[in-house]
Amino acid sequence: MKPQVLLKLAGRSVGRNGMRTALTTLGILIGVGSVIIMVAVGQGARLQVRNQIGSLGSNLIVITPGTAQVGGVSQGAATFNRLSIEDVQAIDRTATTLAAVSPVVMTRAQVIGDAGNWRTSIQGVDADFQQIRDWPVDDGAFFTADDVFAHKKVAVLGSTVAKNLFPEQSAVGHRVQVRDTLLDVVGVLTAKGQMSSGQDQDDTVLMPYTTAQARLSGQVRIPQILVSADSSGDLAAAQDEIRVALRESHKLSGNDPDDFTIRDQTQIAEAAESAARIMTMLLAAIASISLLVGGIGVMNIMLVSVTERTREIGIRMAIGARGSDVMVQFLVESVVLSLIGGLAGVALGFGGAALLSHFTGWSTSVPTATVALALGFSGAIGVFFGFHPARKAAALNPIQALRYE
Repeated sequence: MKPQVLLKLAGRSVGRNGMRTALTTLGILIGVGSVIIMVAVGQGARLQVRNQIGSLGSNLIVITPGTAQVGGVSQGAATFNRLSIEDVQAIDRTATTLAAVSPVVMTRAQVIGDAGNWRTSIQGVDADFQQIRDWPVDDGAFFTADDVFAHKKVAVLGSTVAKNLFPEQSAVGHRVQVRDTLLDVVGVLTAKGQMSSGQDQDDTVLMPYTTAQARLSGQVRIPQILVSADSSGDLAAAQDEIRVALRESHKLSGNDPDDFTIRDQTQIAEAAESAARIMTMLLAAIASISLLVGGIGVMNIMLVSVTERTREIGIRMAIGARGSDVMVQFLVESVVLSLIGGLAGVALGFGGAALLSHFTGWSTSVPTATVALALGFSGAIGVFFGFHPARKAAALNPIQALRYE
């Protein structure tokens, strides 16, 4: 039988009872729609993680202190800090694949401005910090290397701090007080937004690390060093160069373990995306149960259809139709039923993802491959669950089928 004839017969059979068709395909519709919505949420989360990791900086490498052991017991990460300005200088002097290096001295303090006070994160950094974090200035300018060398009392505010301390005016040209130190505001950073952890990147004040060490923290050790590689392809080589420079600076022998930790944004992104990927697969697996339920519904309704059309099947066989022709006809009807539900489910999935994004603010993204996979799976369900009814129809005895009332 020609494909167009099969499709015409299937369409006529499906359209014969619209209410039953709608109820039959409801399970497929809900299943496909649920899978697409869950995948859209998971994919949106992964894209958001990528954007947030990218907002940390260009080809970023983070160096933190290592771990200490007391009596053979590890005290955890960052418990043994030997990082210093000399290490920063050693890295900058010896590495050949680095674009910029900056120490980071961190503390928290109350910042007083024209409109009141605001408790925030204070970061003492080098002038290269702006290049490393790829963080442009929205108003004013970033402080310079000369400012760092001269221990200048200047500051660059994050947009959150600027809005709270100078809500109706430009912060540039004004002063803020951090503890007992007055700082001249020279710039306001462009807003970057929240990280996946919920931390507001814009809730910060940047100042020269030399000023921060001398007037705020009093620390000689550096809790963090940020480095930017020349390119993403140089990340591995840059980490090797940093490791060699730090081991030489710390006078570690060949058997001594590293007393520092080096991570790049690729590792951070992979860890975050792996968690998002697993969650997406879990949610999609739960939602796909609806597809199986819908498939069982298709099988049941096809069995009913075989029973209702037993006499029709007998007539077809009597005038020359083979069992394989009958089987193919019912399989096509089953697939058409499933695909109708699948197409409606795709529409539901896109609409549901859009509504979810609108009302919750979550980022959603529907990959094209997911739509194709959902439709393909719908068709496969039609074949799988329609096979038994189709085989039952093909196995009918023509004489007994003609006698069926």
